[in-house]
Amino acid sequence: MKKKNLKSWFKSGSPWVWMTAGGVSIAVIMTIGLLAVIATRGLAHFWPADVIEATYQIPGEAPRVMAGELVQAEEVPRARLAAAGLPVDVKGGEFMTRELFKVGNRDVYGADFSWVVDEWMSDKKTPENMVVMERREWGNFYGYLVNVKESGNLVAEGDAAWDELQKRITRIDELHAEITKLEKKDIGRINYGLEGLRLKKRSLELKDELSPAAQADLDAERAQWDAEYKVLETQLVALNKEFNRDTVTVKTVDGREQEISLGKVVRAYQPNAMGIGQKLSFYGAKVWEFVSDDPREANTEGGIFPAIFGTIMMTLIMAVIVTPFGVLAAIYLREYAKQGPLTRTIRIAVNNLAGVPAIVYGVFGLGFFVYVLGGSLDRIFFPEAAPAPTFGTPGLLWASLTLAILAVPVVIVATEEGLARIPRALREGSLALGATKAETLWKVVLPMASPAMMTGLILAVARAAGEVAPLMLVGVVKLAPSLPVDGNYPYLHLDQKIMHLGFHIYDVGFQSPNVEAARPLVYATALLLVLVIALLNLSAVFIRNHLREKYKALDH
Repeated sequence: MKKKNLKSWFKSGSPWVWMTAGGVSIAVIMTIGLLAVIATRGLAHFWPADVIEATYQIPGEAPRVMAGELVQAEEVPRARLAAAGLPVDVKGGEFMTRELFKVGNRDVYGADFSWVVDEWMSDKKTPENMVVMERREWGNFYGYLVNVKESGNLVAEGDAAWDELQKRITRIDELHAEITKLEKKDIGRINYGLEGLRLKKRSLELKDELSPAAQADLDAERAQWDAEYKVLETQLVALNKEFNRDTVTVKTVDGREQEISLGKVVRAYQPNAMGIGQKLSFYGAKVWEFVSDDPREANTEGGIFPAIFGTIMMTLIMAVIVTPFGVLAAIYLREYAKQGPLTRTIRIAVNNLAGVPAIVYGVFGLGFFVYVLGGSLDRIFFPEAAPAPTFGTPGLLWASLTLAILAVPVVIVATEEGLARIPRALREGSLALGATKAETLWKVVLPMASPAMMTGLILAVARAAGEVAPLMLVGVVKLAPSLPVDGNYPYLHLDQKIMHLGFHIYDVGFQSPNVEAARPLVYATALLLVLVIALLNLSAVFIRNHLREKYKALDH
């Protein structure tokens, strides 16, 4: 009886329902768990952790005072520490606690992370007057504030020095913003204009049209640019002088004093004296800096806004390119092409293209788009720029086109399946009412197939936005000096190189000289990449659902 019931249960299909449900559940749990790990490790980096001061003494050596943020703690076998050359008594307990501290002060100690054994630490405390200075160079400084100086003259010391320091850091931030605007926008505009003049002159020389009158016009325009530059240069020198006017004297926990220019300080704070509200405010400011500022310190500090901008810009351009080509190819294969061996071969080829490794597309993009197509454009339209390439070098346009070729098979397959689902009766009804085939296609078939097109676009965006390997060959770099969009004509510079979140993760995680400092940024950037892709996909899903509701009535 039991055998019969078991056999009936299998025949009913219930085991397979439970198996598929279990598979989906495991996949969802793993995805949520992965996102939770990435979010926890990445977002925790921006929290202002307490700074611990303690005495550390390795057996047989003199004690030393150290201070830093506790980053990681782990249990390590005593035998492993003994094998590393540490004076460990292997007859003690089986494990000892090893801790990683961010001690900062790289210009003093040579490294800003240090492993210590917890059992050898004593007199742990968290003094409220412990100062953390986030610097533009050399990482964080941990120590005590001694005094603040202006042009070498003492301004404040002792308890009054902290408030004075905060006022002057606010002033430094304002000056830094002015200097950045002057260098990137105003002086950048002049440099762009001067480069345009140089190319114009070279073009006239190549055409043998550089007459004395044309030369005089060029000289007059150059004189205007030079005059404007001298004014800005005077302003820049004055701002830099003010920027480097103030200094602060600080002391490490082991008594070493040094003087730091406030121009090198981003912010100063006392985490041990902060309340929960102050820490939350600080945390919000750090997260905003991460998503809105430029990177610094070999991409291990600051923000990643250029990478966010580059990723979104490249993905949008890719979508604009891939959608019409993929849709047109699908329309031809489904609506116009004669169904036979050749059409079946093309479909097989399209399906196989979706499985080609991404790096192969990168090699193709480099060989064809950059060297062949880009080199030809340079010879035809930009001979005055030679030998410097304009489009004959990796850039935003070639990266977008390479991703478009990578994603176009997905769009073709999804669109063709959507066209195949449109009932034949709708086409025949439209033709019977006097519409042409083109009108039927444009006004009946394509609107109803638009949700399937959006599905293909969603899949294309999801794949293309996360690709890294091909982009390393066709336009993505470690650090782009400027965004591809600015106020200089033609405003969108498709020839410029860009930063990308995926490549930024690779660079920070595997190419950084400071691995410990880069690790939390890898998690934070990975989380941001997931969020950017999710935002792009959700936007496309919203459009698809809107189209689906709009044309639902036609399905019945």
